[in-house]
Amino acid sequence: MAEFLEILTHGRRLKAQLKGLTLDELQEVIAKMQKIAEEREEELAAENAANAERIAKIEAIRKQLAEDGISLEELNVLTEAAPRKKRAPRPPKYEITVDGEHITWTGQGRTPKAIKEKLDAGHSLEEFLIKD
Repeated sequence: MAEFLEILTHGRRLKAQLKGLTLDELQEVIAKMQKIAEEREEELAAENAANAERIAKIEAIRKQLAEDGISLEELNVLTEAAPRKKRAPRPPKYEITVDGEHITWTGQGRTPKAIKEKLDAGHSLEEFLIKD
């Protein structure tokens, strides 16, 4: 892509690349590029119109706030939400010891492999319950 842009933006390289085209082919390429440029201009105009409309709405709101005697700083103070507190991790509810390794599980999420194997073998989940 970078090489293509380099060819398009460099006069001599572009001329060398287009040398083999007939006049009709060259005019067809120019027409296609002109159509792309026109579409891009339309998109840009629509985007600018949307931005102008948005800016006009913002100015209207600012004017209304000024008339009511409300500053933007006051608005920021009122709208700032308290930071969310991170909850403490859940305490483990089940535990099992396999080959000297202590495996715990809260009872939520994926069941640890060691506990799952024991459950599949017919053991009860209550057997692994941590007793306080």
